[in-house]
Parts: sequence; C-alpha cells; structure tokens
Amino acid sequence: MSLYRTARTPLIIVMAVCAWCLLQPGYAAEPTAAPQATASPERHLKNIRQLTFGRQNAEAYFSFDGAKLIFQSTNNWMKDSFAATLKPAEEGLGCYQMYVMDLESKTIRLVSTGTGATTCGYFFPGDRRVLYSSTYASGPNCPPKPKREGSYRWALDDYDLYAVRIDGQEMQRLTATPGYDAEATISPDGKTIVWTSVKDGDLDLYAMNLDGTKPRRLTDEVGYDGGAFFSPDSTRIVYRASHPTDPAEVSRYKELLGQRLVEPGQLEIFVMKADGSDKRQITANGASNFSPFFHPDGKRIIFSSNVETRGEGGRPSFHLFLIGDDGKGLERITVEGHFNSFPMFSPDGKRLVWVSDRLSKSPGEFNVFLADWIP
Repeated sequence: MSLYRTARTPLIIVMAVCAWCLLQPGYAAEPTAAPQATASPERHLKNIRQLTFGRQNAEAYFSFDGAKLIFQSTNNWMKDSFAATLKPAEEGLGCYQMYVMDLESKTIRLVSTGTGATTCGYFFPGDRRVLYSSTYASGPNCPPKPKREGSYRWALDDYDLYAVRIDGQEMQRLTATPGYDAEATISPDGKTIVWTSVKDGDLDLYAMNLDGTKPRRLTDEVGYDGGAFFSPDSTRIVYRASHPTDPAEVSRYKELLGQRLVEPGQLEIFVMKADGSDKRQITANGASNFSPFFHPDGKRIIFSSNVETRGEGGRPSFHLFLIGDDGKGLERITVEGHFNSFPMFSPDGKRLVWVSDRLSKSPGEFNVFLADWIP
C-alpha cells in the first residue's frame, strides 16, 4: 500500500500502499526487544518486542486467530526462515514482497510470487489464505519510483488484488481493471472486502464479496479515499481521505491522477457505515493523518499523524494517537522514534502491532513491533 497504506502501504513516508518511498536499505542485527524505562511515557504499551530487523518492514496485520502476522518486507528472507535467529540475505529486494510470520515460532514464509511489487496483505477467515495486491502481472521488475519534485508523491502503480494460500499456491486474481487496485482489508465477520480503486476514474473505496463478486462503490467525492478498515462489529468503516475543494487544487489533483500520481500531504480521518452511507469527518487538523484502525471498544480510533510533531527538528515525525469517533479526546500513544504507523489491535484486543523506526541502525530502516496493550 503506500506510506500510508501502501500502497495499503502505507498508504507518507512509507503510505501504502500500500510504497512509502522515504525508506532506504539498512540492517539491524541484534536487539530482540525495546528497552523499557521504569516509567515509560508510552503508558499503553508494555512488553514491547521487535519482530523484524533491518531494511523496510511494514503493514503487519494479525490473522483472525491472532497467532500470525502478514507483512511486507524488502528483506530477502529465505523460505521458512526464523526472524529471531537468521540474518536476512545481504542483498535486499528492490520492492516489497509479502510474508507470513508465526508469532510463536517466529517462522517467516514468503507468500507472494517474488516478482513485481506487493503491498497491503490481509488474512481471509480461517487463516489458510491471504489477500494482497501485486504488480507482478504487469512485469517481473519493481515499478519505477516517481521523481521527488517538491511535495512527497506516491505512485499509483498497476496493482491488482490476489488471494492465495499461505504456502503461496492456488493464486486467484480478484480484480483485473487497469490501474491501481490496492489497500484491501476484510471485515471481522469474514464476509466483505473493502479496497481502493481507480476503476471509475478517481481514487475511491469499493466493497465486494470474498470471491470478488458484486463490487459496489462506497465513495464518490473528488479526491483520494483509502486505507479502510472495518469496526469490530463490521457495521462501520474507518478510512483516510483528501477531498480538494478549491478549483486550483482540484485541477492539480486531477492532473497528477492522470500521471498516476497523488500528493498525500494532508489527509483526514473519516468514518461511514459499511454500505457507504452516513459519512462523518473525525479529524480536521490539516495534518497527515493515516492508517486508522478501530479500538476494540468500537468507540475510538488509533491512527498515525504528524499533528503534534510537524516542526520537530525540521523533519516529519509521525506518532500513534487515539481519538474518539466523535472527534474528541485526542491522546498521543507513542513518543519513541520518528515514524510510528500501521497500528492494528489483535482480535482479542490485548496486543498492538505497529511499524516504527525506533532502535533502527540505518537511515530509512523500520521494523515491526508488538506490545501488550494496557487500557
């Protein structure tokens, strides 16, 4: 998905899609857990564990039983490698591939094809198949990165959605329209996929059945809508969006869209019903707010933002925040590192997984972290 989710990840520094291009290769070899201060300012996080080491590891999401993670990585992990003991290959990958990690054994298994770029992985109900987006049908090489001309730009490469067994076999293509189809997730009740597509000429959210049938459009405002996740009861969707209203901004957005580019500098968090009705804006701070996920209580949302840190040291700094679904009660969750994003609560609500550059040994490195969640 991108930096923000990508595109998925995530979908601003790494955003999606879902694809977050401010990352550069690096390898961190030794630490197995983040040191805990006696009185940590990250009071909701306890027993923090680092699960990956080196280069770029992003968008880690729990299986339905909470025993596995699917994540994307530029590390060239060998099949059935062990994250806790095996150093990744010296040569990293040019773009993300998709992996599944067993949290008990720390075994890592490649589930994508190893060609093209992949982003935005997610488990199907039963945890025997996974969903992800890939460009491999367009060619075996990594898509070229867009030139940096002022504002950060994210490329809308020709991704499609695929379903595959966790051993990488029996691949099924779920979308086949030209352009960007990514940032896909599945409802907790296991019935619906939501994803972002340009199939109708704009970046909008769509829903469909698990087999790819009955696609329906959920958003129709001019601008980007993406990075969607369902509420615990599957009745609502939280997502990030940027809807330009000034004619010059709309024209600029459409011009970039025609070049398969988007500038996601300002994103706000929205919530709507699962059928696309009753859309409500949750944040309105003009910052880059992305990778939202519902708190287990269904009344709050955790997300990444630079709302309090845009001026820190002259570099962007993203941290996790909680906010009520009424837009009130903003609370900062992380303080360590300069990039914390892609949070997801475990199905039982007792753990949080996210991506961070804390403890990194090289510029542009970030890894997957897991912590016990303290209410």
